[in-house]
Amino acid sequence: MSWHRISRKYHKWLMLFVGLQFVIWSISGAYMVIFDIDYIHGDSLVVEQQKSLQKEQVQYSIAELYRDYPYAENIELVNLLGQAVYRFSSDNEQSKTKYLLSADDGKLLSPITERYAVQIAKSLYENPKVDISRVSLISDEPPFELSARHLPVWRVDFDYFASPSFYISVQTGQLVTKRHTYWRLFDWMFSFHVMDYVEEDASNKLLLVVSSLALIASLFGTALIYFRVFKSNNTRSRKQKVRKSV
Repeated sequence: MSWHRISRKYHKWLMLFVGLQFVIWSISGAYMVIFDIDYIHGDSLVVEQQKSLQKEQVQYSIAELYRDYPYAENIELVNLLGQAVYRFSSDNEQSKTKYLLSADDGKLLSPITERYAVQIAKSLYENPKVDISRVSLISDEPPFELSARHLPVWRVDFDYFASPSFYISVQTGQLVTKRHTYWRLFDWMFSFHVMDYVEEDASNKLLLVVSSLALIASLFGTALIYFRVFKSNNTRSRKQKVRKSV
């Protein structure tokens, strides 16, 4: 069998196998390139927060915090809704827990309530006048877009274009992640692009196998171009010379 026929045969069967994935790569790749990554990540949804604190806002000292929580670590003093608060974790023999504590009187603020989570989300959102469409507590079985390490969280959905959602940590009151329709679609596109539909990990065996087959199919296709273009041109030129000589 000639190389021409071999190239045509294997190119045809390999493309029959990987052709659909070529289409998926093209569509998903185009989507990820067309949309600005900063917009996809929802950076414009979050407003810059005031980080400065006044001395009089902190009445509950670090020494008092260590007295009441001797295992406290990773302590942060931050401004939350205009109030000075401590965020920290406590790693004792039983478990590691995160806390939110008032720096004014040492009152424990975590786990935060639904109302408090909504206030935090609205203060972070670019347009605080937008209505809230739904608030839900997620303590297990997180959706595809949320890592389980952030649980439990309050999901706050805004009634606005692209349906933005803020995920607020129940333990710390932090915005752990955000999503909107175009970002959710981007996640799906990326998972189909890297052929990992669970963890979205590009270093997987399925992607390696299919991309290797696609490369081989492309090489056979290149060989076909050679036979179709260059070889056919040489054949035509030889035939023309024979006709002229006759």
